[in-house]
Amino acid sequence: MNLAAGTNENLAHISNVLIYSSMAVYTLAFFAHIAEWTFGARSKVGRTAAALTGTTASAAPSVQVTKQGGGTAVLDRPKIVTRSAAGSRDVPDGPGAAGGTVKGDLYGRMAISLTVLGFLVEAGGVVARAMSVQRAPWGNMYEFSITFSSVAVAAYLILLVVKKNVRWLGLALVTTVLLDLGVATTVLYTKSDQLVPALHSYWLWIHVSTAIICGAMFYMGFVGTALYLFRDRYEAKLARGEQPGAFAESVLSRLPSAASLDKFAYRINAAVFPLWTFTIIAGAIWAGDAWGTYWGWDPKETWSFITWVVYACYLHARATAGWKGRKAAYLALFAFACWIWNYYGVNIFINGMHSYAGV
Repeated sequence: MNLAAGTNENLAHISNVLIYSSMAVYTLAFFAHIAEWTFGARSKVGRTAAALTGTTASAAPSVQVTKQGGGTAVLDRPKIVTRSAAGSRDVPDGPGAAGGTVKGDLYGRMAISLTVLGFLVEAGGVVARAMSVQRAPWGNMYEFSITFSSVAVAAYLILLVVKKNVRWLGLALVTTVLLDLGVATTVLYTKSDQLVPALHSYWLWIHVSTAIICGAMFYMGFVGTALYLFRDRYEAKLARGEQPGAFAESVLSRLPSAASLDKFAYRINAAVFPLWTFTIIAGAIWAGDAWGTYWGWDPKETWSFITWVVYACYLHARATAGWKGRKAAYLALFAFACWIWNYYGVNIFINGMHSYAGV
């Protein structure tokens, strides 16, 4: 018995070391991403991106062709429409964080490599934590946080592997992961321990794991939505013939177009919404097994339902002409704020049936 306890304690220590080590690696990735954006801003492509994005599809140059038997004809280039929200402009994506430079791209690749290494180290810490407690590693907020950040990074890397243009997410993601792990290790840390009887169920693996996946994907949708609002304002200034500020010229000009960011955020939120629906249903079934009632309007249950309603309103708004674009984007930001409150606020500030897991 003492031997098993000592082994678990050693595994918990290894988990802590790996989590702190991953923070060190993510910090290096953060600085590499900063270098990528910095050197990308110095490129000619980066400096002229604003001018490029001011070229609409309707203003695309014509093509002159020679007819058989002599004579010429002028044909317009086909319009390439990327509009996904009402009022979006048909503009090309920016050149990316690296700005098309070799040096910027080098630092970007270094950042991705360090992010992969940080993810592997952090994932090892999550596995070691699971082995130390001999259960799913998300029985309290500390374990949920370290698993959440690792899943978010995994989702980002998977999108890169399948050749999606999401490298612009890297800096925001690594920054958030560092903040998440910092809060987890300093404020939310809880020693390895067994769960209360109510949590000893296979539904722990199903319900909480899907909640973590949903949170990681909703986070990506949140970043895409926030950047869409900035980029949309930047494009609107160009359309009015105004001169954007230095920050917009340096950073926003290299992001994907507002239409692309809006489409990315919508597709992420729409894809994960059914899984969030399943998460709530799974939680209700688990509650029925553990407490004898499927729904008791516990604060956690209530805010999960509120989050579901707001995301449902957002998806409906995207199908309503008067609510597309910025109005729908604000609704998406509010939906993610509800998810964050449900995770941090409800667990920390409100007592309920879900408070047994501890902070």
